[in-house]
Amino acid sequence: MTRKHFGTDGVRGTIGQSPMTPDFVLRLGYAAGRVLSGRGEHPAVLIGKDTRISGYMIEAALEAGFSAAGTDVLLCGPLPTPGVAYLTRALRLSAGVVISASHNPYPDNGIKFFSGDGFKLPDAIEAEIERALEQPMGCNEAGKLGRARRVDDAAGRYIEFCKSTFPPELDLKGMRIVVDCAHGAAYNAAPHVFHELGADVAAVGVKPDGFNINEPRNLVSEVQGNQADLGVALDGDGDRVLIVDGKGRSYDGDQLLYAIVKHRAAKERVAGVAGTPMTNLAFENAMARLGIQFARARVGDRYVLELMRGKGWLLGGENSGHIICLDKHTTGDGIVSALQVLGAMRQSGRSLAELTADLAMYPQVLVNVEVPRGFDWHAHAAIAKAQSEAERSLNGRGRVLLRPSGTEPVLRVMVEGEPREVIESAAQSIASVVRKAVAG
Repeated sequence: MTRKHFGTDGVRGTIGQSPMTPDFVLRLGYAAGRVLSGRGEHPAVLIGKDTRISGYMIEAALEAGFSAAGTDVLLCGPLPTPGVAYLTRALRLSAGVVISASHNPYPDNGIKFFSGDGFKLPDAIEAEIERALEQPMGCNEAGKLGRARRVDDAAGRYIEFCKSTFPPELDLKGMRIVVDCAHGAAYNAAPHVFHELGADVAAVGVKPDGFNINEPRNLVSEVQGNQADLGVALDGDGDRVLIVDGKGRSYDGDQLLYAIVKHRAAKERVAGVAGTPMTNLAFENAMARLGIQFARARVGDRYVLELMRGKGWLLGGENSGHIICLDKHTTGDGIVSALQVLGAMRQSGRSLAELTADLAMYPQVLVNVEVPRGFDWHAHAAIAKAQSEAERSLNGRGRVLLRPSGTEPVLRVMVEGEPREVIESAAQSIASVVRKAVAG
């Protein structure tokens, strides 16, 4: 499918610039509503959002567009992306819509869709919506407009769902946990989940003002200052997680997924695990040692999920902190993923450091180079030459990966291997050539 508006994670951009303008969002809501209306009688959608100030404008425009197309709208306010996916399925709705730009800064925002089963909207339906956007916008007659109402207990429902994914015979009593919600969508849910499971919770990043979403905090300092056992950091829409232990060691998505996989493999057969080209080579080697199949999907949780479902696997993720446990949820969920790690720690009686002690991560250097949207780096011989030279410098002891971001106008340059000074030099050399190509 050739995408004009939809990227790897819905529609995203800077507010006030195409496509994130109220007129486009209105048309998008109408187009999506028309597509849904052709798939069943009386469609209804759930709209959730993160805490960006622009969420109010986008929510209103989407609501109007859906209503004009005859689609009922349920509004749940700020709620993590996986919470919207869960409630869409639990309430048996036609689709779920999330207004969020995830980890991007507050001037950006986006719109992503879930189908009625709680999974990301299939490409075929996104293609239908794209085609519908090319048609003139209309409006149903008054008697056939969609209605709108608030879902007042959305956060409470989602909190109970998250708790249900933790082993029922266990609790978190005796643990002190710092929960950093990044002033994002999880601010009114995540601290309650860990507290109600018995943990002593220090909540930070829970005072959103519309502008401070994803503002960086020093989680290591917060953990040590609160004398906590762990720190759990969520991104702006709550689908990614990173963890810091009491000694100040940080654990990325690869390490957290490994802790989950290793613990499960000790109890039951794990057929396979999905990753991406960004997954550390050490993780792939570790899966081989455990006798577990491993495959890499394209970067993006939707592609990881597609690979998992195609192979019938239950576990997968990205080093960015997107972790998918399909026996627990239909999408990546930062809170649920953290609970799977905590469950492994409680059941095994081992710390996170002990669970991951045999995973010796290869150093990775990632450089983001700003490029124009649509920049084709393959068309520049100098970049290809720089990549080849970097690969030769590694002498078979690492990897080089160049890929455009699906959410930002940047080209990501990743070099992995040993020793660190070699990969840092290689990454900066490639990035310098890319910048010259852009300037030229």
